[in-house]
This record gives sequence, C-alpha cells and structure tokens, in this order.
Amino acid sequence: MSIDFEIPEDAKAIRAKVRQWVHDECIPAEKRVTDKESYKTVLAELRAKARAQGLWCPFIPKEYGGMGLGPLANALVQMELGESYLGALSMNTQGPDDATMMTILAHGTDFQKEKYLKPLLNGDMRVCYSMTEKAAGADATGMQTRAVKDGNENYILNGEKWFSSAATSADLAVVMAMTDPDAPRHQRYSTFIVELPNPGYNIKRNIPTMALEGPLSHIMGGGHAEIEIKDLKVPAENLLGGEGNGFNMGQHRLAYGRLRHGMHNVAMAQRALDMAAERVTSRETFGKPLAERQAVQFMLAECATQLYISRLMLMHIAYKAENGLDLRQENGIAKVYLANMVHHVVDTAIQLHGSLGYSLDTPLARWYTHIRSQRLVDGPDEVHRWTTGRNVIKAFKATGTTAGACGGELL
Repeated sequence: MSIDFEIPEDAKAIRAKVRQWVHDECIPAEKRVTDKESYKTVLAELRAKARAQGLWCPFIPKEYGGMGLGPLANALVQMELGESYLGALSMNTQGPDDATMMTILAHGTDFQKEKYLKPLLNGDMRVCYSMTEKAAGADATGMQTRAVKDGNENYILNGEKWFSSAATSADLAVVMAMTDPDAPRHQRYSTFIVELPNPGYNIKRNIPTMALEGPLSHIMGGGHAEIEIKDLKVPAENLLGGEGNGFNMGQHRLAYGRLRHGMHNVAMAQRALDMAAERVTSRETFGKPLAERQAVQFMLAECATQLYISRLMLMHIAYKAENGLDLRQENGIAKVYLANMVHHVVDTAIQLHGSLGYSLDTPLARWYTHIRSQRLVDGPDEVHRWTTGRNVIKAFKATGTTAGACGGELL
C-alpha cells in the first residue's frame, strides 16, 4: 500500500489559474504602481478582474462571497500569490486582514458580521490587529491595556500598542485588552472592534524599521504603528467573541497568520530562485558559463532542498487541517523553518546576482530587508523553538520516543 501524494484535480486547476493570474497580471502590474493614485487605480483594476474570474477571498465560504477553498487548496493558492506584492491584495487575502476576517466569521455576532465583516469581505475596508505591546513583547499574556465596563453600554480602553501592522491604512482595528485581571492567565483578555479614525485610538507614528521603505509602504499596509489608547470608548456590541476569549481567539488567528506568512515565503523564495537561475544561465565568468560552476550548482541545490522541505511541511499541515487534526507542533516547526528558508534563498539569489542583487534594480534587496521580520513576527524563533523542545520532552516521557513530536507519525 502506498501513501497518496496526489493533489485533487480541482485543487491543481485553481493553483494553475492563480499561478497564471500572478504572472500575467500581478507581476506586470507592479511596474505601473508609482504613487498613491496609481496604486489605487491598479489595485481596483486587478480586483475587478480577479472577481470576474472568481478569484476572491480563497478561504472564505462561498455563501459569504469567497471561493470556499479548504486548507490544501488554499495553501496551494497562497504559495503562488506571494510571488508578487500585489498577489494577495488582488484577491483580498492579504494580511493582517485575512486572519481577522476568519476570526469575525467564526466568533462575530450577526450585527458584527453585517456591519464589519461584509465590507471587509467586499474589499471596501481594511482592518489591523492591535495585540502586541512594548512591555509584553512575545508574551501575549503580559499585555497591560485595560478595558473597563462603563455601565452596560460601553467599555473604556486605556493603554498602548506596538507594531500594529497596517494601522495607517485600516478602517477598523481589532484591539485586545485586559477585562479581568483576576481571571486565570489565559482568560483575562477580550477583543474589541474599533472603528477608525477614532480620537481614543491615536496612531503616534509608523515605526521606522530596517525594511526599505518607499512612498507606498504605509499606504499599502506595510507599516507597523505605535498606538496610544486613551479613554477609547467602545460600544459593548463591539465586544468580539465574549469576555475572556481574546487570548484563545488571538492564538487561533496567529496560527493562520504564521501559515500564510510561510506560504508566501515559499512563493517569494521560488521567484528568487527562478531569478537566480535565469541570472547564472545568462552570464559567463572567465570564459565559462556561470551555471557550469560547481559552487553555483551547490548553492542552487541547497535552495532547492529547502524549498522541497518547505512545501512538504505545508502540505502535511494542510492535510492535518483538512482532517481536523492537531497541527500546533508542526505549525511551530514550520514557522521557524520557513522564515529562515526564505532568508537563505533570497540571500543566495542576491549573491548570485552580484552587485545587481545588492542594488535596487531588482526586488531582491527590498525583499531581503523585509523578510528579516519573519523571524520575529507572530512569535520569535526562540519562543517557537522553546515550545517545540518542550513538546519533544513531553512526547518522550509519554511514549518512550520523541517520534511523535518530530514527524515520526506523519499521518
């Protein structure tokens, strides 16, 4: 009996359609985007074309206007979209919006779905997620922003938030705050939907980072904002998922975000490797094609190996998701591996391009400064490795082998 790695025909077909969409429409459109107005025009055109082809909100159920793709087909789609910075945006599946759409879909009231989810799904609004705080860092249970009930009608929020991605381009913010400091550690927090702009939600600045910034960085949602929350009044009807459920909802939300980052990292790494292969097959050094150099072939081989491992990881996680299996261990392992993989592949592509790769004449240098964040966002490498290592020990104590925590029981 053999293990079946065959991808269903319908999933293959949608992957091929999205691949063609990215290469025929999104990558060429990148050259047309030069300022705020051209970005708005180009994105509107792309979205109209995408919707006409049925390419919209891949993972959202069809009854809500999406494509209704399961985890496997969505993974295949996302591993194509990441080749272009317009890819996910063109199909309204960009972060941080996508994971928040899933959260409101799963936990929102009918009122919240009608007022907030519908315009998000339609592409008329964008949303940011305000969880991280300076004082807490990677420890989400260390958040200090407080939400106090003001009678029965409102909550009053006070505190600060750090690295709220896409806040300056958002029409809504989903804010996590402490509602019960005396509750068990993971039940202290609740989540609120906040309409923007709002005087109680003050965007102090977009935090300068090592990522190369252009005139469109923040307009497209690429910025990470520092937020001051002062006497922010939120109607009680905007409490999302009930009191005390903010942390658990947030972890579920971040779990998908980690996967989406990883899927897009595979796509970016693939495009970088394609660019590297094109470069070395068109260049000669000292009278010999660069592609015939063994050292160059070894560099390409390492990248190919890492991409192969990455795809297998994501396919296995998609399989577990399709079947409702626990994927937390694999998700943490993959998050770390994929973040380091994309850094290595893009770095290799830069090296093989020489001075051209170091310049801004290709997208490689910009990608390089951007993807360093992948080892920090949605939990730094060290936190995920800590959790992975603890699970290895737990598996050994429970079964006498570590196999169950490191892929020994794949199915």
